[in-house]
Amino acid sequence: MGRSNQDNKEFSRILEKRTLQFAVRIIRLSVLLPNTSEGKVVKNQLTKSGTSIGANYREANRSRSRADFKNKIKICESEASETQYWLEVIGEAGLLQKLQFKEEYAECSELLAIFTSIGGKVI
Repeated sequence: MGRSNQDNKEFSRILEKRTLQFAVRIIRLSVLLPNTSEGKVVKNQLTKSGTSIGANYREANRSRSRADFKNKIKICESEASETQYWLEVIGEAGLLQKLQFKEEYAECSELLAIFTSIGGKVI
């Protein structure tokens, strides 16, 4: 049995807030990256993908059709996956210590799982 409409609205409201908070955390994390040419490239990519998740989710919630909603959710999933990739690059390249972004990585993984699940349920 699916969630009620009220439950869906509450879930959407909470997830919008969560993705907004994640975007702010990514922006704050990006400030810690080194001011080298390589650091700037990673900072730009991380910030673009990390902030795009919430922006696209907000658009999904205001979509005009199920197909548009599903498309936007797939973009959220893709952007979360890309953000996870850039966080892994930061760790592997030693741009920051993994402990410095452990919570952001965990949240990104959860967001990716959520959007993968939502995208799989929309028909």
